[in-house]
Amino acid sequence: MRAGAGGIAVVLAAIAVVGVLAVVASLWASVGNSQISAAGWAAMVLGVLFALALGIGLMALVFFSSRHGYDDPDRDRR
Repeated sequence: MRAGAGGIAVVLAAIAVVGVLAVVASLWASVGNSQISAAGWAAMVLGVLFALALGIGLMALVFFSSRHGYDDPDRDRR
């Protein structure tokens, strides 16, 4: 890849991030003054904890599999 292509990719990524932030800001402003109930907070906390546990568990399996040779090609195959 040429050096100029990397710069263009960074600029396009930055423009995409700014665009997403603009959309999120406008949606946030349109919600107005809303409150989250205790059940909503509990659901959000449980969802975040579940997502973290799933991500950490899957990454642990990837590292375990890599370290114990489960990802190596089969040497007995001809």
